[in-house]
Amino acid sequence: MATTTTSSSLLALPSFRSNRPNFKVRAQISGDKATSSVEPQMNGSVSVSNVQNPKGSEVNGTVKFQRKDEIELLWDDGYGSKSVKDYFAAAREILKKPDGGPPRWFSPVDCGQPIKDAPTLFFLPGMDGTGTGIVPHQIALGRAFHVWCLHIPVHDRTPFQGLVKIVEDVLRQEHATRPDKPIYLVGESFGGCLALAVAARNPSLDLVLILVNPATSFERSPLQPLLPILEMVPEELHFTIPYALSFIMGDPIKMASIGIDNQLPAGIKLQKLREKLTNSMLPLLSELGGIIPRETLLWKLKLLRSGAAYANSRIHAVQAEVLLLASGKDRMLPSQEESKRLYGILKNCTVRCFKENGHTLLLEDSISLLTVIKGTCKYRRSRRYDFASDFLPPSKGELDFALQELLRFLRNAVSSVFLSTMEDGTIVKGLAGVPDEGPVLLVGYHMLMGLELGPMSEAFIKEKNILFRGMAHPILYSETGSGKEFDYMDWIKVFGAYPVTATNLFKLLSSKSHVLLYPGGAREALHNRGEQYKLIWPDQQEFVRMAARFGATIVPFGTVGEDDIAELVLDYNDLMKIPFLSNYVREVTRDTKEFKLREESSGEVANQQLYLPGLLPKIPGRFYYLFGKPIHTKGRPELVKDKEAAKRVYLEAKEEVEKSIAYLLKKREEDPYRSVVDRLSYSLTHLPENDVPSFEP
Repeated sequence: MATTTTSSSLLALPSFRSNRPNFKVRAQISGDKATSSVEPQMNGSVSVSNVQNPKGSEVNGTVKFQRKDEIELLWDDGYGSKSVKDYFAAAREILKKPDGGPPRWFSPVDCGQPIKDAPTLFFLPGMDGTGTGIVPHQIALGRAFHVWCLHIPVHDRTPFQGLVKIVEDVLRQEHATRPDKPIYLVGESFGGCLALAVAARNPSLDLVLILVNPATSFERSPLQPLLPILEMVPEELHFTIPYALSFIMGDPIKMASIGIDNQLPAGIKLQKLREKLTNSMLPLLSELGGIIPRETLLWKLKLLRSGAAYANSRIHAVQAEVLLLASGKDRMLPSQEESKRLYGILKNCTVRCFKENGHTLLLEDSISLLTVIKGTCKYRRSRRYDFASDFLPPSKGELDFALQELLRFLRNAVSSVFLSTMEDGTIVKGLAGVPDEGPVLLVGYHMLMGLELGPMSEAFIKEKNILFRGMAHPILYSETGSGKEFDYMDWIKVFGAYPVTATNLFKLLSSKSHVLLYPGGAREALHNRGEQYKLIWPDQQEFVRMAARFGATIVPFGTVGEDDIAELVLDYNDLMKIPFLSNYVREVTRDTKEFKLREESSGEVANQQLYLPGLLPKIPGRFYYLFGKPIHTKGRPELVKDKEAAKRVYLEAKEEVEKSIAYLLKKREEDPYRSVVDRLSYSLTHLPENDVPSFEP
């Protein structure tokens, strides 16, 4: 049977399989040693090992997991393959026999082995105490972290301060073993209070807290008046309590929705949801009585009260980095209201709201927890976040979500056409002319509102299995307010966007990445009326010398189609003439002035005011992309120091972009399927997998 190992030598703790019947594993930590007792079973045995074996070879007859140094593009994150049904199955296995003893740690076998230099993540459970509350997320988390979960036995009565000490001891041992690594604490509900209390007592530790509907607002909880009622409910009627609690704690429909494909027709999707609710969800609710018996429930409510009071009394001492996830339909706690309070108190706090979810956010249909961590730039493997080395490529599930939920309308509306130029100057369909090996620097025209980015990123991923790292204005990385949902801006970060700085460009080119850079920046993407397809580039050869330093290949490209999807009716100058709109623009612009971009530049490109222009939608036309002939800088060291030579390459790239735009504007007139109406007619008479044709290059 496979078991997990960890690079943290202090944690030689047991792993378990939730689908193996009748097994029991225990472990205790004593200094740097761990003792474990394992009961042999009819169907096999559970083994615990402290042998470090990242290569996946066989040690003492036990096969170890294969470690991969990095995560590959479009990896399988497993999100949707596990659901609340698996949570109950795992909890049932843990609670099958009275386990007794103190709280302990375990690592789910599903987590496998993480990537090289992965930090450690400790999960602190909510009221249930089982530690299985991250079941839907543990496959993904296991690739990025060494994952350990706290299990509090049903009949354990350790007081809150005792639990704080248990967590605190493990964190200090982990820090002593790997002092240069951050330590992650994921605290759900009651676990959020526990995480805050530990962080307040250990301000010197490099902690990242991920709080999921923390119970610090327990004083305002609907559960408060439930305590005296529970004390009076006879034992024989306790079976009714879990049903009542289930509708307070979570959203059964959201729980049942995990794993149901959103692309299914509405009727089939509704049928599958109905089947899950009647065949799985409702029967499982009766098991809550076994997970939280009457006496345990009374104890947990008292523990919640003391834990919330303890955490709130010390919350001002928390120095840790905090990511707070708040549900909008939490019937157990006023979580969204509490997120505003905590945002104002905690020194380094980021908030994301999930308005359609209930209290048990991690067991409900939403998005992967690792996706949220990545999209808020909270994943790091050292003391400071690095946009290049700490980036984790998107999974297949993340790509599918982005294409279906975020970009579906745009993709279907514009039906993009991609062309590229080979070394001999021949223009071909597709992206064959773009080099497969990096470093590659893509430079081109920034279409209105950056509308070209989504289809372009999809094409590179699907045709070349390449994720280019695109530039983004630094304001996208600023965190303001406590009501922000996980939105399009966060998804841009999931797909590799980085703040446009010389340092980040240096790091990405040095790592041989494909990098996307728009010399025209925000000024070009938010151009004025009459400026469509006009390059608004600076006078300085900003990127050529940097590319030459690493021998990067420069690929100029042009894009057209913005005028076929919308008409710009109100630009920056127009908005500034309208009193109430001009005040709004000034307010937004004031927030962007702290981001000092291109201070050395002059002219129009230095004026990068961010605003939302007034657009009048059109019946969609089509987007066209042409990647010009690659410009090689390898073997041309003179470009690094010779400004005149660099300027000639710069002008060559700019001219190539202008030629590409002119070519596309002319050739699109030959496209018989430029209009969305013509494309729909073609689709109705051809197989769905047939791409809609275009002009011949």
